[in-house]
Amino acid sequence: MAKERAKSSEMATAHEVPFEQSLGELETVVKQLESADLPLEKALELFERGMRLSESCRKQLTDAETRVEILIKKGDDVEAEPFLPEADDPF
Repeated sequence: MAKERAKSSEMATAHEVPFEQSLGELETVVKQLESADLPLEKALELFERGMRLSESCRKQLTDAETRVEILIKKGDDVEAEPFLPEADDPF
């Protein structure tokens, strides 16, 4: 029961954590899963945490995309435009 409360608490605060922090933690989880010789239970816990972080990041990116689409207005219509980075930008 205490484990369930901890999970619901983590899920409730997942969206309060900044995107960059969630992404960094997700990268750490992936590295631990890839490099460590973990007991099965620990690996499963890390995997579950990674899935929650991944979903949180996905949701935040979707929300940001929606906000950008709303901000790009043409006349009375909202028209989505793709983001095209400058050619000098390596990302």
